[in-house]
Amino acid sequence: MTKDKKPNILFFFTDDQRFDTIAALGNPQIHTPNLDKLVQRGCTFTRAHIPGGTCGAVCMPSRAMLHTGRTLFHIERQGQQIPPEHVTLGECLRDGGYTTFGTGKWHNGKKAFARSFNAGGEIFFGGMGDHWNVPAYHFDPEGLYSSKLPYATDPWSTKEVKFHQADHMQAGKHSTELFTDAAIHFLENRSRSQPFFMYVSLMAPHDPRSMPQAFQDMYTADEIDLPENFLPEHPIDTGALRIRDEKLAAFPRDPQEIKQHIADYYAMISHLDHEFGRLLSTLEAQGELDNTLIVVAGDHGLAVGQHGLMGKQNLYDHSVRVPLVFAGPGIPAGQQSDTLVYLLDIFPTLCDLTGLPIPDSVEGRSLLPCLRGDGLASDPLFLAYEDSIRGVTDGHHKLIEYACGDTQLFDLQADPREMNNLAATSPLLPELRQTLCRLAREWDDTQNPVGVRFWEARPDLN
Repeated sequence: MTKDKKPNILFFFTDDQRFDTIAALGNPQIHTPNLDKLVQRGCTFTRAHIPGGTCGAVCMPSRAMLHTGRTLFHIERQGQQIPPEHVTLGECLRDGGYTTFGTGKWHNGKKAFARSFNAGGEIFFGGMGDHWNVPAYHFDPEGLYSSKLPYATDPWSTKEVKFHQADHMQAGKHSTELFTDAAIHFLENRSRSQPFFMYVSLMAPHDPRSMPQAFQDMYTADEIDLPENFLPEHPIDTGALRIRDEKLAAFPRDPQEIKQHIADYYAMISHLDHEFGRLLSTLEAQGELDNTLIVVAGDHGLAVGQHGLMGKQNLYDHSVRVPLVFAGPGIPAGQQSDTLVYLLDIFPTLCDLTGLPIPDSVEGRSLLPCLRGDGLASDPLFLAYEDSIRGVTDGHHKLIEYACGDTQLFDLQADPREMNNLAATSPLLPELRQTLCRLAREWDDTQNPVGVRFWEARPDLN
């Protein structure tokens, strides 16, 4: 890469992929050779988090935070829409001279997609669906993406919502392959006059978990270890114990059924790893691999049987910690950082890596000092789910407070699976509660309707 030439960017974004689902990062039961290679040639943030979510579909606010670099209570309408005053990552790069290409899942409104990308294909304006029959749009240069069908049921509520009918229904090709094919088609047909930002956003490994037979055959339930923190039922009212995700497995949880869910989950991740490898091979064949910044991340984690839960509507590490790997020009190889970071920090980091100014609307912090080996302070992270759970972690300890009145305090170093509740005995409880309340005020949690309901339920914390 010449001094004046900006690097290309490939952003490979997965849906529901937990932080501990890459073999090179310590999971010997999963097969992820291409992600393993990326870990070896890049920098992995092993304590990357989302702040949580303001609704059951945690992916909506998570993706809104990613694309705007803004914090949880400074995004609009639970993340379903991104207002024009919040500059998006694609918009910033587009204005900075990049050809911006988007494919796959976009859950934050058509208008925001249209101003973020000047190229695209196989675009899914929804949250979940049949992986083998994706209602995907062709790229519309006018940004209209008009709907045609009237109504379908939103799985996250009892309301009737508009269903976005597509130009065509792509049947018989798995969503991960559909989106990867669209990205490869872009790479093979693009103009070489500008650097590219390629956003490949998967629906996998989100349920319904289905995948090509070859990947399903890689795993059997009998060979899967039951999580150490498996429980038949969650002991505390999270406010989401009977939400859609939790109904994917029987109550109480059956160990064999959970092991099958994990096997299917791993199979989907191995499949997306394979498709990621196809993208890398295409970049290498074009001589672009060494000039391409690569970011791999997930929008949130997933319990899949841990703590008696199936979904992501909680503040345990299995749900708020995500994979985050940077690789490419200027990124040190084989480096791992345990700095506490958020996904919303990716936006300013890419600005710094490409020499573009960080928009004033962005609230995240650049991770460039970590990528340069200079380090970055691990400030405590504020965590929240809807109006029922609040938490804080400093990387060593985590405090979780529930609207129902329960409290959990974990020593994450001694108890990474969050199994031993120290709330009744730890002298750190008052200090962690003070930090939680301070961050809640700084994040404007106490000023929004969702936050007000939580803090009214827990006046003892104020």
